[in-house]
Amino acid sequence: MATVEKMPMLKEGYEFISKELVRLKTIERPEVIDAIEEARAHGDLSENAEYHAAKERQGQIEATIADYEDRMSRAVVIDPKDLSGDKVVFGATVTLLDEDEKPVKYQIVGQIEADAKQGRISYNSPLGRALIGRRIGDDVEVTVPSGDRYYAVDKIEFI
Repeated sequence: MATVEKMPMLKEGYEFISKELVRLKTIERPEVIDAIEEARAHGDLSENAEYHAAKERQGQIEATIADYEDRMSRAVVIDPKDLSGDKVVFGATVTLLDEDEKPVKYQIVGQIEADAKQGRISYNSPLGRALIGRRIGDDVEVTVPSGDRYYAVDKIEFI
């Protein structure tokens, strides 16, 4: 019996997926169907670039819809404000001190919400995986494409 792996995400991520699904189903899908019908009207499909491009786009849209529906069905929506404790967990905002004692702040989020420029890293990223379960004062070593990085956990917040 296969188990379905739950997918943690913040409320914002769940709402984003929900809105994207509505947009894809009500706008993108009908537009591509119309484009396919129009391309079919031009005759010979074997050499019809518009038809092949529209069919490819349709496949992309359907794959994205299936992916988003799967994510929503497995979603476990987590509100960081409902969390507490002294360990880094999904949804926590962590202040780290890098090798130069310079503070950097990251929130541990789901893959769909991750944006390193905004200080939001996925729990599946190398740094995210290294931080889960750590406590204030713990040292963290993480291997990233640019090499090994070292941090110390300075603060854990649930905001």
